[in-house]
Amino acid sequence: MAELVYRPVIGAALTFFKALDLKIDTQGSEHIPKTGGAVLVSNHISYLDFIFTGLAALPQKRLVRFMAKESVFRHKVSGPLMRGMKHIPVDRKQGEHAYAHALTSLRSGEVVGVFPEATISESFTLKGFKSGAARLAQEAGVPLIPMALWGTQRLWTKGRPRNFKRNHFPVTIRVGEPVEAPADQYAGAITRRLRERVQELLEAAQRAHPVRPKDATDTWWVPAHLGGTAPSPAELREKS
Repeated sequence: MAELVYRPVIGAALTFFKALDLKIDTQGSEHIPKTGGAVLVSNHISYLDFIFTGLAALPQKRLVRFMAKESVFRHKVSGPLMRGMKHIPVDRKQGEHAYAHALTSLRSGEVVGVFPEATISESFTLKGFKSGAARLAQEAGVPLIPMALWGTQRLWTKGRPRNFKRNHFPVTIRVGEPVEAPADQYAGAITRRLRERVQELLEAAQRAHPVRPKDATDTWWVPAHLGGTAPSPAELREKS
């Protein structure tokens, strides 16, 4: 049933991205295993990140089951699609149910997608990682696959209007080598290694990204430490 729903959704997404003339540059997809379970871990800067993360797995003919907030599954349009694609609802008040669901999926050989920052980073820098991805990989005996996205924030991100015009935006995706998660290691230490690797991939994606802001009014999507006007992590902490 999942493939009957998932593949048409992928086709629709690809058609939509072609209509926008997005320039998607993906490298490293070969690190995603062709068979068996894996936890695919990405940074989170856009509402559309799950689509682009899933696209990175297509060259390996893998469908990613994402952990997503439970409210998306209750929506009259997205709900049936999310359930049909076998994504995993996360109720933050009862997180153990989502964890058990994801663990079952991994043990059955699925690729599970996780955004360990748990929310969109409004600074477009990497936030702290929660340890759930590492614990899942440890318990299921599967690898962690780090990856990073850049440019997706220009399409639709927190606090900004959607921009689905034909702007020819580039999107840069980098997938890294697996990070092992031995059962006898502390999940916090594995999480730190994982975050370091995602940071390296994020910096590589930023360096490879083919465009820079057009002018002073177009710097909002660039982090402060790279000369942009996105709020810094410190500024966001002061507001919260």
